[in-house]
Amino acid sequence: MSEGFKQAIWKEKEKVLEPLIFEISVPGRVGHILPKACDKVLREVGDVLKSIPEKIRRKTPVNLPEVSEIQLTRHYLHLAQMNYAVDLGFYPLGSCTMKYNPRINEEIARMDKISRLHPYQDASTVQGALELLYRLEKILAEISGMARVTLQPSAGAHGELTGLCIIRKYHEDKGEIQNRREIIVPDSAHGTNPASANMAGFNVVTIPSSKEGCVDLEALRAIVGKQTAGLMLTNPNTLGIFEEDILEISHIIHNVGGLLYYDGANLNGVLNKVRPGDMGFDIVHFNLHKTFSTPHGGGGPGAGPVGVKEELVPYLPIPTIEYDEKKGIYYLEYDRPKSIGKMKGFYGNFGVIVKAYSYILSLGAKGLNEVAEVAVLNANYLAKKISEIPGFGLPYAEKPRKHECVISAAKLKAETGVTAFDVAKRILDFGIHAPVVYFPQIVEEALMIEPTETETKENLDTFVSVMRKISSEAYGEKEKVLNAPHNTSVGRVDEVRAARKPILSWKMYQKYKS
Repeated sequence: MSEGFKQAIWKEKEKVLEPLIFEISVPGRVGHILPKACDKVLREVGDVLKSIPEKIRRKTPVNLPEVSEIQLTRHYLHLAQMNYAVDLGFYPLGSCTMKYNPRINEEIARMDKISRLHPYQDASTVQGALELLYRLEKILAEISGMARVTLQPSAGAHGELTGLCIIRKYHEDKGEIQNRREIIVPDSAHGTNPASANMAGFNVVTIPSSKEGCVDLEALRAIVGKQTAGLMLTNPNTLGIFEEDILEISHIIHNVGGLLYYDGANLNGVLNKVRPGDMGFDIVHFNLHKTFSTPHGGGGPGAGPVGVKEELVPYLPIPTIEYDEKKGIYYLEYDRPKSIGKMKGFYGNFGVIVKAYSYILSLGAKGLNEVAEVAVLNANYLAKKISEIPGFGLPYAEKPRKHECVISAAKLKAETGVTAFDVAKRILDFGIHAPVVYFPQIVEEALMIEPTETETKENLDTFVSVMRKISSEAYGEKEKVLNAPHNTSVGRVDEVRAARKPILSWKMYQKYKS
């Protein structure tokens, strides 16, 4: 496998030539020409400024960079050339479902009739938008086996918080919240699960995995009781294994009066094949930015709709979208006394919702079936091929995988000193994004790989060849792996320092330099 990939490096020797936008700023330079405002506009602006309370008015000029248009264009083009994206190559970032998203959905979301809507418009002027929201809610309810769906939450973790607020409200309504303070979370769960439970005011209880990599039923039976508010679970789980005892898990939780919450992060592996509602889940969140066609990563935008069974519908956030059949109009309903309230300004990330609607209509039921089928095929293909490479193994190998597989590099580390972290860094040299490393923590030296349905067999074979080459290097010339990456615009960074002492703004950067 050759190393043909080379990222743009805008530097000379050790001097970085691509400075920050503030560092190329020169007073007086402009990248635009605006017409002079007329007296009427100036008066209107002045009136607006006068309406701003004195105590919150800015006292100093806004410190914005002053650059020409060509400087601005080249600066951001250079940064783009130093970046990586799923448009450039394979992005097997486990659990994140970093699949290619069709451009047609982007084009539809940018249509003037969609992108130029204003959230303060009267409902009578946005009937088309409300109809789209209403229809997507119905579609997602059918896909998940839920009674109703709210499209408000802006991401997966926000969906988790919404669902947990509903759990809390449900137990409050029954007069049991003082006792039901525990949310059970598997030891292989996403980190947002315990964080969201804690934010919602619950105590987190961890349940161990069995030797098969699934929820340990005996351990679960031992910890449930009148204190149990609910269990958060994703199925297939973080190892890519389907929890085949899900009906028994559901029975155990419901038998003590708890609720079952479905983390939809891994929905791609069972999409349109099985429904969380049919498994016994009471609440489910979707990641529209993982499963339904919005580029994922870089902080957003996302959307995390939440669906609930019939008895939880009264607790959904306000407003809900309703349809008056007699009048033939869609409207926003705020009069819901048991609602948990508003979870987001306006009604969610509309552009992301539009893309999901377009994606689902484009594929149809048959297409959604194929999404799951190819995603599962690709994941099992990689699991088989990579686990046969020296130094790598597949824990819990007796179970087939769904959307992803978790490879262990423990043997490679023991025999060569090359870690999963080193492998991930070396993968970058071949124009492939690294998998998630060291998660879930129940797998030693974990490499969490999710190929998704959008990658071809040729691309998967290329990735296998890369992993085989890295294994060969580890056993032969390991310094090449230990010092990777070599072909990227930025070499190996101090990730601990970056996490503990991040420089996130121009002010922080100036303070750092001084």
